[in-house]
Amino acid sequence: QVQLVESGGGLVQAGGSLRLSCAASGRTFRPYAMGWFRQAPGKEREFVAAITWSGGSTYYEDSVKGRFTISRDNSKNTGYLQMNSLKPEDTAVYYCAADPIFKIATTYDYWGQGTQVTVSS
Repeated sequence: QVQLVESGGGLVQAGGSLRLSCAASGRTFRPYAMGWFRQAPGKEREFVAAITWSGGSTYYEDSVKGRFTISRDNSKNTGYLQMNSLKPEDTAVYYCAADPIFKIATTYDYWGQGTQVTVSS
C-alpha cells in the first residue's frame, strides 16, 4: 500500500502560482509513476500531468502545457506540481496518484485525498 497526501492548495488570483506537493508513505514510492488529476464541480476527474519513476519522461494535458511542471524527488518520497499563470478554469480539487504504470488514464492504484485550488478572476 502507498499512502499519498497532497498539500499546497489554496486561493490565488489569476496569473498567480501555486506549488502542490504529494508526500508518499507506506510501501516505497519507487518504482511508481505519479500522476496529477483534477476535478471541478459537476465535471469528471481529468488528467493533468504524469511523470515516470525516474523523472525522465513527463506528459501534460494540452491546456496546462507550458504553465504546469511536474517533478519528483524520490529521496524525499515527494512529488510536485508547479502551477504558473493560473486561470479561473484551473479551479478544481487536485489529486495525486501513484501506479506502477506510466499512464494518463484515471485507473491509478493509489490516490490522495485531494487539495482545493481556487483561482479568482
